[in-house]
Amino acid sequence: MQNSQSNFDSDFPQELPTQFEGPTEPVKNNWWLFSTLLLATLVTTFLAGGFLFSISLLLILGAHEFGHYWASKKNGVQTTLPYFIPAPPIFIAGTFGAFIQIKQRIPNRKVLMEIGAAGPIAGFVVALPMLILGLYLSAVTPLTGMGGINFGSSIILNLCSKVILGVDPSSPYVNIHLHPIAFAGWIGMLVTALNLMPVGQLDGGHIIYALFPEKHGLFGKLFFVALFPLGYYWPGWFFWAVMIALMGFKTAPLTEDVENLDPLQKALGAISGVIFILTFIPIPFSEI
Repeated sequence: MQNSQSNFDSDFPQELPTQFEGPTEPVKNNWWLFSTLLLATLVTTFLAGGFLFSISLLLILGAHEFGHYWASKKNGVQTTLPYFIPAPPIFIAGTFGAFIQIKQRIPNRKVLMEIGAAGPIAGFVVALPMLILGLYLSAVTPLTGMGGINFGSSIILNLCSKVILGVDPSSPYVNIHLHPIAFAGWIGMLVTALNLMPVGQLDGGHIIYALFPEKHGLFGKLFFVALFPLGYYWPGWFFWAVMIALMGFKTAPLTEDVENLDPLQKALGAISGVIFILTFIPIPFSEI
């Protein structure tokens, strides 16, 4: 949220890209590893932002990853449980996100769409009420002095701030002190937008390929080029450009690619596109 100050002062990486491999034996759920990583991430996120922040953020990240997991299981695709990644509490959130690993080729574009869209949609559905509740608990004061981190705004953040707090977060005269739940919601929206970027192995890349198999490469390259002028305002976009260049613009390999999408899959793609527009933050971080 613009003109908001916090003790968090570093970037938050997006969810790790899902890996796609050939068919394997049925995957056994490793509940021990899942529980250990979850507990470790609870500790690191608690140290980074407190109990309410930790629980809120893990609910958002968990909803995102279990959305992928549920869609995979629904379509008979072998996948691991979601695994959280703890990070030193000095990082902005005490976690590097979470990931699942898909252990076989995706059957077709219908399944690719359902798996790719389920995560961001589920994460957004949980992040939005967290953001609304958190903003309701946040405080607004006149902006006095300089220094601190400015958290950028998106369309959904601007709308919620104006409705709930009655202020424009881009105003140079007010400072929104984000409640820990609101900050978790802010991170959740940022993570959602980053994962929905229409490139390569990101969720957005899978969705674009499912919708436009002949043009997905063009969409990805156009977005890649757009990151460079954005990098003038936030250097973090240069990092993302490097990551995208290393990942490449190819999406997940499919077993076959002859079926057209049903209205349901097209609707999931459209919903994902709207969520991306609502949550995208052109300048996530800046100094006040």
